[in-house]
Formats: sequence, structure tokens, C-alpha cells
Amino acid sequence: MELRDYQKDIVRRGVDIIADHRLLYLQMEVRTGKTLTSLSICEELGASNVLFITKKKAITSIKDDYDKFGFSFDITIINNESLHKVDGDFDILVSDEHHRNGSFPKPNKSTKLIKQRWSTLPMIFLSGTPNAESYSQVYHQYWVSLNSPFKQLNFYKWAKEFVNVTERNFGYANVKDYSNADYNKIKPYIDKHIITYTQSEAGFESNVNEHILWCDIKESTHNIINTLKKDKIVVGKAGAIIADTSVKMKNKIHQLCSGSCILEDGSVVILDTSKAEYIRDKFKGQKIGLFYKFKGELDILKQVFGDTLCTTLDDFNGSDKNIALQIISGREGISLREADALVYYNIDFSAISYFQSKDRMTTMERKNNDVYWIFARKGIESKIYKSVTNKKDYTLRMFKRDYL
Repeated sequence: MELRDYQKDIVRRGVDIIADHRLLYLQMEVRTGKTLTSLSICEELGASNVLFITKKKAITSIKDDYDKFGFSFDITIINNESLHKVDGDFDILVSDEHHRNGSFPKPNKSTKLIKQRWSTLPMIFLSGTPNAESYSQVYHQYWVSLNSPFKQLNFYKWAKEFVNVTERNFGYANVKDYSNADYNKIKPYIDKHIITYTQSEAGFESNVNEHILWCDIKESTHNIINTLKKDKIVVGKAGAIIADTSVKMKNKIHQLCSGSCILEDGSVVILDTSKAEYIRDKFKGQKIGLFYKFKGELDILKQVFGDTLCTTLDDFNGSDKNIALQIISGREGISLREADALVYYNIDFSAISYFQSKDRMTTMERKNNDVYWIFARKGIESKIYKSVTNKKDYTLRMFKRDYL
């Protein structure tokens, strides 16, 4: 196995950036080879022990790449949630899907831990979508390193210089909004650390063909939704569905349209398997990747698909089984190139989930990727889809406009 020419060029440039600044951000689009490129940079730098932080579902594929290329350094591949278990000394840190460290105004738990334990190491950040939601995500992504171009500023001092801070009224209080950062001001500080590369530059010619399929769900499911909207409570044999706030109403309707619901006591009830049965029959004979949103939906898929369904990439790649992945955990860092099609059992409120997850089948060789959205007639999913395809999260305000 060998790197492509553009990857070799990025490796050469990346080695120089690490040598000069000890901090490199590879902003490479999905399927352009961020993982192999970053590992090759570590090899060229003469690293002996690398810490590679990624998502749990991506660990296996990264280990496969490491083994196939026969790199000479040792590697520890770990997910963010298990960082506290890491022991040993490292020469360099690679942070995959690094945009996850971009929360603001406060850093999240794993971001704090990276800063606390490994801030002195040379670092390579990887992401195809580094600032998908707000340019204010820039600050804490660099903050984890002592070589951050903003190391003299805490977030609030940084915001005074780079963010148009406004106030939003939430009814109970006015809260400062730090999301409107000015990228034109930020760019000169971070450009020296960044290498960007797109699928188009790499020679990808694949198209993502999206199809919307409408499914009839049970009339009893529509009745529950209508009663819930009217009375804010539905009581059945299994327990109570309560939607006494707009947030609860939004989530309950979202769940019900795909056949499951979390009851007031925290248990999950399966009410309607119509969607799963429709998918099973529609895609019979095909090997598909399924994305679901809620835990109860996985229970439905297991019930309907039985032994033809798996939940790990190893099983999926080594068999004729279909795979079911939760949207958020499966939207990054994995390849579903073995799938004939991607099928969305449900849809997430997040625009970033939409754009990242639907590209999981893309490869250099594949010219067409078919993505299918299964929407309940008269359901909430089509309204969410309209929002996220326009790069906007489906918010509570939108839900109130559509339903209340």
C-alpha cells in the first residue's frame, strides 16, 4: 500500500509545519485520507509512541490502517470518553474529528483533560468540518495546545477581540451569545497551522443521490400524537407519555413518528414497527447501512431484521448483514463503503449530522451513492429535513411554528 501523490505532498508540508510550530490542523474532507496522512507525518517525524484520539466506532479502522502500512512507532488509539485510562509517555498527539473540542464559552470534559495532560506535545488535529456551527469553535480547539496562537488569551478576552458578542432573551434571563466570531480576523492567526484539501482536489467524482420515501405508520400512532398535542399526556398500559413543555413535546413527537417513545419513568415502549418493516421489504436483497436516532429505534430494527442486522463494522464488513448505527456516533470517522445504500430510519435535528453522515459511502472509485430518507406521512421528519438541508439545525422555535 502506498500514499497517493497529494497525500505525500501534504505529509511533506505537514512535517515542516510541525517542525516550525508544533501544531498542525489537517482540514481534509471525508475520504481524502486524513488518518493515513497524519500517521505518515508521525512516521516522518521519527515518533516512537503516538497517542491517537478518535471516536469509539473508528478505532478498528484506524488500527487496520496502522497495521497495513507497517508503521515503526507504537500507537495508543483511544476514544475521548476513555482518555482517563491512558498511561504512558508520547511523542505526538493526533486528535481525530477535532471539532468536537470546539465547545464554547466553556471547554468540555475531554478537552480539559487533553489540555491538562498533553498540552506540551506536538499535535495534529484532523477534521473535515472544523467550524461547522460557529467560528467561535476555533478557540478551544487550539486552546488544548501550549502552541495555540491565542495562548495569551482566555476565551472571554479572545471574544472581546474576535467575536461580536450579543445578548439573547430566554424569558427567564438575558444570556450572552458568543457564537458570532469574525473569521476574517481569526484567519491570519491560524493560517500557518492549516492544510486544507477537498474531495474535488483529490479527484473524487462521486455524487450523493438523495431519495425521500414515504411510509404509512399506524393510525393509532397518529392518534397518540394528536392526543399528546391536545392534552400533553397519554396514559397506556406500559405507562405515561408526558409532554408538559415544548421541549418534551418536540422530542416525543419525533420519537413517536418512528415508532418508539421514552415513557415518564425512563423506560422505552415500542408502539409501531411500520417503518422497519417497510425498509426490510423495500431493500430486500441489498446490503444497507441504517442510521437511527433513538435507542428504541434500534430495538425495533433488531426485532424486525433479526439475525440479518449487526451493529459493528467488523461484522458488517465480514458478512452480508446490514448495519445499524446511531446517527451521532456513526456520522464521523467510519466508512460504509461496503453498503449498497444508506437508509435513514430517522433524522437528527443537527445540520452537521446531516452533512457528515450521508457521506459515509464515498470512495475515490465510487461514482454514485444512494441515500434514502424514510419519512412517516404527516410526520415531523420532512420538516426537520427541510431545515438541515439548508444548513440550519431544527430548533424549538421552528417546531413551535410547525406544530404549536
